[in-house]
Amino acid sequence: MISQTLVAHIEQSVKGWLRELGLEYPGHLTVYVEQPAHLEHGDYATNIAMQLAKVMRRPPLQIAEGLKERLEKNGLLGGLARSVEAAPPGFLNLRLDWGQWARTAFSLPANPDGKAVVEHTSINPNKSAHIGHLRNACIGDTLVRLLRRVGHEVEVHNYIDDLGNQLADTVVGLLHVPLQRTHTRFGDYCWDLYAQVNKAYETDTELAGRRAEVLHALEEGDGNVSWVGLTVAERIVREHLEEMEAFGIRYDLLVWESSIVREGFWASAFELLKSTPQFYRETSGKLEGCWVLRQPDSEAEDREAEHQTDKVLVRSNGILTYTAKDIAYHLWKFGLLNKDFRYKRFSDALSSTHLTGTEAAYGHADLVINVIDYRQQYPQAMVKQALEVLGYPEQAGKLRHVSYGVVSLSPSAAEELGIDTSSGKASYAMSGRQGIGIKVAELLDLMEGVIEDKRPEREGLPGRQIAAAAIRYYLLRFALSTEVVFDIQQATEITGNTGVYLMYAHARAASILSRAEADGVDAFAPGALDRIEKAEYALLRHVANWQDELLAASRDLAPNAICNYAHELATLFNNFYAACPILKAEGDIRAARLWLTSRFRETIADALDVLGLPAPIRM
Repeated sequence: MISQTLVAHIEQSVKGWLRELGLEYPGHLTVYVEQPAHLEHGDYATNIAMQLAKVMRRPPLQIAEGLKERLEKNGLLGGLARSVEAAPPGFLNLRLDWGQWARTAFSLPANPDGKAVVEHTSINPNKSAHIGHLRNACIGDTLVRLLRRVGHEVEVHNYIDDLGNQLADTVVGLLHVPLQRTHTRFGDYCWDLYAQVNKAYETDTELAGRRAEVLHALEEGDGNVSWVGLTVAERIVREHLEEMEAFGIRYDLLVWESSIVREGFWASAFELLKSTPQFYRETSGKLEGCWVLRQPDSEAEDREAEHQTDKVLVRSNGILTYTAKDIAYHLWKFGLLNKDFRYKRFSDALSSTHLTGTEAAYGHADLVINVIDYRQQYPQAMVKQALEVLGYPEQAGKLRHVSYGVVSLSPSAAEELGIDTSSGKASYAMSGRQGIGIKVAELLDLMEGVIEDKRPEREGLPGRQIAAAAIRYYLLRFALSTEVVFDIQQATEITGNTGVYLMYAHARAASILSRAEADGVDAFAPGALDRIEKAEYALLRHVANWQDELLAASRDLAPNAICNYAHELATLFNNFYAACPILKAEGDIRAARLWLTSRFRETIADALDVLGLPAPIRM
């Protein structure tokens, strides 16, 4: 990539100068270049002269002047720079030879991090998925695409909590709460049933007590209730997979929580933890009989603190907490348990853990990434702590929690769903227990209708595909920590920071290039890039930074950074299109503008692919 090439040339000049002065190259010294915010400061800049001031005992501007002379003498960074300028208080501003840049092939650096396991979606298999679940899946799938794009080997897990409270509630409802409503999907029926059973718990103490009975039965796995739970979970998981497929979201492996318990993964993890002083059984007090993972600051901690129960891994009644099973799962993910699952085909390209399956090569990760909302930050920290307690600090450092804010509904979206908005709130939170929310399938139907009403013609991309892309982009474009207030009308706008806007920009470029090809495309003349307009220059400069943006987003695990880049790219292209005639230009200018249009199309298509959006030729 361009920045890496520039850095290599600057490092070479710095090292040569230090050798001549009899000085060693400091190990902490890091040369980096970046694009200045203002075009007048050049195409790239570096502050290396300011970093060298203490080493060389000279003013930074004097060092910058000396490096400028050396870079000019050494061939202007391999011919990539047209000029180098020293600027106060010690910057080096580089102006590229864009013709030479156009002739040079750049690539991303080799990725040394090995295999990454990304876990995302992981919806409780007790009812239809809602838009909050979809944000998780869109973030996770985009991270998978991003990591693969920069060279990672990636394995995608979807963890199925088939032993949890939510599934137990749905089973209690199926067995004990009558409900007669018309539904076309089982998950939608269970959506209403789940809300109904939680309402019934408030007044029926006997019914509420049945949840614990069902939980025990699900963990034992050998009776009628267990088979009911398994059947419900599998049916709903298949519906979830269909819902996610509409958004281009796929997985390599389903990991069932019941597999972790019944195949002895927790038993193995339990024995490992018991050998440490931090894991012990409480003999008195509120947590008597529970197995607890002691926290580093537990001596000074209030025993009734909010997260005290989160530290319990095995309750006094023998039921495992979610965190206990998660610890065992992560030991397996990193290849730290002397056990493995067996696997069975769940669908055409998807495997599942299964007691009667066969051996396969899953897990053994070098990097583990979990996409889970911010409310799970503490349990995720406990998993990391367990790895450290067991003597695996390296793996603990390679466990990354991608936290994100929840999704709520704008007043207009809530009103379209029939939710009472008379309170005048700025947003309306969803609640599965109360049956309030927007199901993924319903949202897609609704958005498709809005798209079809807005679009001027219907000969391009199918409306449902545009709707899925618009939803997906809207859920990705916000910073991860932001609460997303979903608004249907905003998500489908053809201007502004929307997926529809990006896809239109790609389609416009494709149309221009198609028309040029029909007329006979001119050969590209690199020399014409020395005579470009301001709008062309701004676009060219942004295109050049794509690989750097890719790498930075992959390191930061930040899908919204790709959205920001792609939106600015589309905006710069539309500015270029408005300011600079392309097909009506002549000679080398026409060739250069067509080439720039082609580079834009390649880059925006690459960004759209990372984001999981189509790159349409026609909308």
